[in-house]
Amino acid sequence: MMKQQYLATSPAGVGVYLAQELLSFGAEDVVERPVGVSFTGSLALAYRVCLWSRLANRVILQLGTFAVHSTDDIYEAVNGVDWGAHIRESGSLMVDFSGRSEAIRNAQFGAQKVKDAIVDRYRQAGRSRPSVDLREPDVRVTAKLAKGQLTIGIDLSGDSLHQRGYRLDGGLAPLKENIAAAALWAADWPARSRRGEALIDPMCGSATLLLEGALMALNRAPGLLRQRFGFEGWLGHDEVQWRAVRAEAVEQSTQVATTDVEIRGYDADISAVRRAQDNIVRLGLERSVRIRCKSLSGLTRPTHRDTVNGLLVMNPPWGERMGDASSLRHLYHSIGEVISREFAGWSAAVLTSDVTLGKAIGLRAHKRHRFQNGRLELHCLQFSLTTDNELRALREPPAELAKGGKAAPAALSEGAQGVANRIRKNLRHLKSWRQREEVTCYRVYDADIPEYAVAIDIYEEKIHIAEYAAPQDIPEEKAARRLEEVLDAVQVVFNIADRHDIALKQRRRQRGAEQYQRSKQEHTKMIVHESPVKALVNLKDYLDTGLFLDHRPLRGWLRSEAKGSHFLNLFSYTGVATLHAALGGATTSTSVDASSTYLQWFNENLALNGLSERQHRGVRADVRQWLSEDRRHYDLIMVDPPSFSNSSGLPDFDVQADHAELLALAMERLSANGTLYFSTNHRRFKLDEAIATRWEVSDVTSASIPQDFARNRRIHACFRLTHT
Repeated sequence: MMKQQYLATSPAGVGVYLAQELLSFGAEDVVERPVGVSFTGSLALAYRVCLWSRLANRVILQLGTFAVHSTDDIYEAVNGVDWGAHIRESGSLMVDFSGRSEAIRNAQFGAQKVKDAIVDRYRQAGRSRPSVDLREPDVRVTAKLAKGQLTIGIDLSGDSLHQRGYRLDGGLAPLKENIAAAALWAADWPARSRRGEALIDPMCGSATLLLEGALMALNRAPGLLRQRFGFEGWLGHDEVQWRAVRAEAVEQSTQVATTDVEIRGYDADISAVRRAQDNIVRLGLERSVRIRCKSLSGLTRPTHRDTVNGLLVMNPPWGERMGDASSLRHLYHSIGEVISREFAGWSAAVLTSDVTLGKAIGLRAHKRHRFQNGRLELHCLQFSLTTDNELRALREPPAELAKGGKAAPAALSEGAQGVANRIRKNLRHLKSWRQREEVTCYRVYDADIPEYAVAIDIYEEKIHIAEYAAPQDIPEEKAARRLEEVLDAVQVVFNIADRHDIALKQRRRQRGAEQYQRSKQEHTKMIVHESPVKALVNLKDYLDTGLFLDHRPLRGWLRSEAKGSHFLNLFSYTGVATLHAALGGATTSTSVDASSTYLQWFNENLALNGLSERQHRGVRADVRQWLSEDRRHYDLIMVDPPSFSNSSGLPDFDVQADHAELLALAMERLSANGTLYFSTNHRRFKLDEAIATRWEVSDVTSASIPQDFARNRRIHACFRLTHT
């Protein structure tokens, strides 16, 4: 059976789980992309995805991608498609257009151009033209314009697949069905249900989480109640194949469940309970899902099945749904109290659009996910309710130590108050820039007050502090006291109850390579975002976190210049620069580093961004030796060496003494019209004068310093080299 290319769209944050789901269906060439997940497969597979996907919004048959620079290019690209194979003569269509360019300023104009090109194709052939129907078209055409590329497709879904058909009234600010399914998937509910675990929602509303959980546990297709799919009016539709796929799903839905799963819901609002019960009846799940009117304070662990563990899920009220901020904080605090008291040994997943409310629960989330639910970003916080003692250790009491950590002080010393004031000032100064540039990882303090010599970085919701070495004439006791004052200030400014939530790299004298104090290695990475890249960082185990924040502009340059190029990343570290080049359209990339740890980290970053190791390879080697042996040429090169290196088994390296030789080797690998960027964090670096006599050199240091590092413009030096 012929295989075709498809795109399954999904809300932001859901793509990683959608990719897993598609693989379970038998999809091939599965790649997570910013708007969803692309895959290849047969038409029968596409039907199965439309009927069975719990996570996708739409399934789009890709007809082609075209380079376009003007409205005429768009018209010619669309007009060249054989629309007679897709839309019946005198049928109806709708165009869903997205994207902008200099020629296309709004979606309505773009849709009009695409529609004109389609109907003119029929006129040119002397055939009756299709009409436009914005409500129930026979065929929905999709057109996405991005970076000079127009992608045309046929929407096989019709209405969004998250609309299952069982929920007629979702209440105020409803949770989309596929977001509910994603939260359950992230909490590993499918595997838990097979083990016989229970699912309980103590604030169930219209029961969306419970019903999606029941469909998963019973292995029922979520699309069986839909009245129509988009492919039914499409000329390429195979009715016989579709009937076979649907008949298999119907037969599955009538089978008796092999697992005795318990699914219960409670809500204090009787009207919400009635809505939930109506939804249960529409799905025919009265025997599997039970709902009762009960307040949170009355929630208790089930006692009729002593050995059962399970998963608590809930989407509690938040700002747009009900209540003021003060009462909601109390509600979330009560949630933490009840679930920790009643459900030791269980797991919990809480969805909220306000992460500060999530913190009010008082338990430390061991996993965090973010999903886009319509206009709102939802945080899915996962908790392991292990044992009573461990739960007490995880609580965040307002005025006492937690797990040995120091609570935030009631009042700051004069020095700590000065640090706190400077941090607040910097936050205000950076706010508009961060919002405009969508920066989520940035430096907020860099020894602004010289006596308090630390760097404070924000990694989305985490704080990272690195202490600079104190001068020899400063007593160690005084340096330690100043560090304590910094920590006090950070706890107060960022409302951190437990100091253990701060990642601290602390200097100690006379320790050589071990001068940074650290406790046991945690080997925990978190995902941060640097649009459009996702990167893994580790805030505690290593001297560096995995992401050099001061190189953010340089990575942006690489992304904007990489399209169609062969990219080379020397001293590649965790490969974040390569991710930018790859997502910017680099044809291939090679990343060279001597560390197997960093190359493994790089491979994890590749997989996280849906990039192939075959197309974007990592090489473990000494960079200078590798350059002397490699004979390929590259269009774009980044060279970011360490200031000093004396690693065992490798030649010593000093960037000031050795950069001329290094750049000579790298420039031999640069194509005739290529560009090389050289960056170094050596604070007193001077570029060898002979380099400017051999190649065109531009000092781009000033432009490469981001706003959050403008207080210390010697953080790095950066140069752009090309052949003369």
